[in-house]
Amino acid sequence: MRTTELAVRAGALATPGERRVLGIAGPPGAGKSTLAARLADALGPDRAVVVPMDGFHLARAELDRLGRADRKGAPDTFDAAGYVALLRRLRAPHGPTVYAPAFDRSLEEPIAGSIAVPPDVPLVITEGNYLLHDAGEWAPVRPLLDEAWYLAPAEDLRRDRLIDRHVRHGKDPASARAWVARSDEANARLVARGRHRADLVLDTG
Repeated sequence: MRTTELAVRAGALATPGERRVLGIAGPPGAGKSTLAARLADALGPDRAVVVPMDGFHLARAELDRLGRADRKGAPDTFDAAGYVALLRRLRAPHGPTVYAPAFDRSLEEPIAGSIAVPPDVPLVITEGNYLLHDAGEWAPVRPLLDEAWYLAPAEDLRRDRLIDRHVRHGKDPASARAWVARSDEANARLVARGRHRADLVLDTG
């Protein structure tokens, strides 16, 4: 499907007076944030806001304390319960604007209160690796999504994107390849187990 067709499908969820949540899942490097941003641009800020799961990354100091910094991106390196609580709050759009966290890739840290979700915006687009993960504190996420899409790009392309991303954010090429092979690929295999729980699987090339 082309972005325009996907925007029409997403737009059908954006019913004035209601609040729906569209989830975009997929392995690391699948293009989730890119697609979410394109959909939001196509629908406009009065109809859709993007709230990324990555805003619930644990801070580096906490990952160091827990001894998990060397596998950042694994399911237990996020505040999954906090993400679920936010989704529940977003599904009931009554009262004041909700402020959601974002993730700053230049800092590699979450930034609280970065994304405003006004109560009259009918569609929240959320994207991340573990939206379809059914273990532990992640299990409540899928029932909170009105529709879930899974992105399935070509594996070589996805890995190349990841390596390029890590290099852009400070790793040397050898370290970037090693991180992808050790950490990102382990997470990708875990994410793929939830593919069957999606409403729509997109082969993105």
